[in-house]
Amino acid sequence: MNNRNSSNLKQDLENQSDHSSNHTFPQPQPQPQPQPQPQPQSRRPRGFAATAAAAAAATGGGGGAGGGKGKKEREKEKERTKLRERHRRAITSRMLAGLRQYGNFPLPARADMNDVLAALAREAGWTVEADGTTYRQSPPPSQMLQATFPVRSVDSPLSASSLRNCSAKGSLDCQPSVLRIDESLSPASLDSVVVAERDTKSEKYTSTSPISSAECLEADQLMRDVRSGEHENDFTGTPYVPVYVMLATGAINNFCQLVDPDGIRQELSHMKSLHTDGVVVNCWWGIVEGWSPQKYVWSGYRELFNIIREFKLKFQVVMAFHEYGGNGSGDVMISLPQWVLEIGKENQDIFFTDREGRRNTECLSWAIDKERVLKGRTGIEVYFDFMRSFRTEFDDLFAEGIISAVEIGLGASGELKYPAFSERMGWGYPGIGEFQCYDKYSQQNLRKAAKLRGHSFWARGPDNAGQYNSRPHETGFFCERGDYDSYYGRFFLHWYAQSLIDHADNVLSLATLAFEETQLIVKVPAVYWWYRTASHAAELTAGYYNPTNQDGYSPVFEVLKKYSVTMKFVCSGLQITCQENDDSFADPEGLSWQVMNSAWDRGLIIAGENAVPCYDREGGSMRIAEMAKPRNDPDRRHFSFFVFQQPSPLVERTIWFSELDCFIKCMHGKK
Repeated sequence: MNNRNSSNLKQDLENQSDHSSNHTFPQPQPQPQPQPQPQPQSRRPRGFAATAAAAAAATGGGGGAGGGKGKKEREKEKERTKLRERHRRAITSRMLAGLRQYGNFPLPARADMNDVLAALAREAGWTVEADGTTYRQSPPPSQMLQATFPVRSVDSPLSASSLRNCSAKGSLDCQPSVLRIDESLSPASLDSVVVAERDTKSEKYTSTSPISSAECLEADQLMRDVRSGEHENDFTGTPYVPVYVMLATGAINNFCQLVDPDGIRQELSHMKSLHTDGVVVNCWWGIVEGWSPQKYVWSGYRELFNIIREFKLKFQVVMAFHEYGGNGSGDVMISLPQWVLEIGKENQDIFFTDREGRRNTECLSWAIDKERVLKGRTGIEVYFDFMRSFRTEFDDLFAEGIISAVEIGLGASGELKYPAFSERMGWGYPGIGEFQCYDKYSQQNLRKAAKLRGHSFWARGPDNAGQYNSRPHETGFFCERGDYDSYYGRFFLHWYAQSLIDHADNVLSLATLAFEETQLIVKVPAVYWWYRTASHAAELTAGYYNPTNQDGYSPVFEVLKKYSVTMKFVCSGLQITCQENDDSFADPEGLSWQVMNSAWDRGLIIAGENAVPCYDREGGSMRIAEMAKPRNDPDRRHFSFFVFQQPSPLVERTIWFSELDCFIKCMHGKK
């Protein structure tokens, strides 16, 4: 017993000695082997990961030629993924457009699939909170009884006799179904779910529920739905929208002389017979002040206006500060004033300039709005003197109220945009265009803005934005996750768009002084190609900072609201084909919806003008009429007027006069 105790005591002393020695003289000790932990079961790879894993397994870990082959496969899969994503976005855009146009769903301008699901859930009677919590409140017993045995209401398509043919089980099946979501899907993948393609025409009256089957629907309801398509082009009883017709540009020659008075009278006689509300006349800066600064010749316009007065038609005038011709305008060519072009020979920086240094003489650069480079005057002073001269010369017509409105040209083609899509520079649809900010005055403004921001090295245009006919995915600036959304890209695009806004502000402030009580109009372009891409490249080069994460039209409309200006939107009237959509990701309807609702939300008056000939009665003209006064708009909003632009060169008058007659009757609500 004593030996055992002594041995235990000796062992304890040895352990204490070892323990103290470890503290005093640390020696490397063998680390205990970690116990094997149960590994979580790995998830089966899917999509791109599955392809990569299969490629790695096929090459045995891959090296050499096998590794190169695997890399190629990954690149191909990446491109296929991008195409699938673009296709998904295209489907989403069509769904949103349909819900807005035909379902009266109050979707925001930048709606995504979450907004769509929320709107559909609320329509089905569910409550959707801001954080996404979705539930259905329990109805009182009386409502539950009514839900089990429905009673025909005023707007219900079901009759009492049809209910007798339906079982109680069928009525229970009519309860709105619950949206089932696979719990294995991640939250990030929920917005990638695409509804499977199906024949909507055959499913309109098909359901698993007998109460919603064709047998339970009244015959007259079925006939109303079938015939609804026959009345899509019936605008009888819709609001009256005045129609003005643009007179041919060649009516006044470069010496401000009326070319064909008899032809003008004949044309106006036709307009009068069609019950046109008025005409629109372009007053060209390059004609009136064409030869000497501040020497204005209005004689040809005075003769033209007197003829219009004979027919008792009202008219609008356009202060056209741009050139005309070269972009499919026929033989007519109207340049900027000759004395301005002479200045441009000595100082080419008064014109817009692209990255290659090519000058665009379509209009003056906005950077000289406050630069005294035009015989001692600034750009906006030249515009103001021209407008004031017109107001003084035709004061009698303003007093009589014959001139109903004045449109102010603010850029290329008279629209508020940069000349980014110049055909003389080689541009062709659907090219993204080029930035027009490389004249020395624009570069000075850019350097000031960069210095003020604290990044002087940002004082440059993007060097990876492609050429006039590039596609967004071919550039490093406009591609998905490209430089357009970098810190520098956001700075540059904001400055570029702000120059457009400042130009509009400067000119409209003086136009308001020149024309006082007269209604002013500004034309906004429809740059709809590449609208379904993330960057909206064509809109960016045109001066509208409107990618998917920005609203580029609201700041512009705030300026128009400041001066109570009517916004005239260019209506394409185009029906984009599937092939064209694949080539340019165009969305005229989506752009129109955004622009019009943004303007209406700010209380602006909206007018319209056709961009292409709309003579096909079943096509463009009817789509434009639907856009001018959408019949599904709960607020009954519509255009204040519409300007019909004649084709150039003129087609046979008997053809387009006949179609114009139909169009005017639709706009007047008589057909």
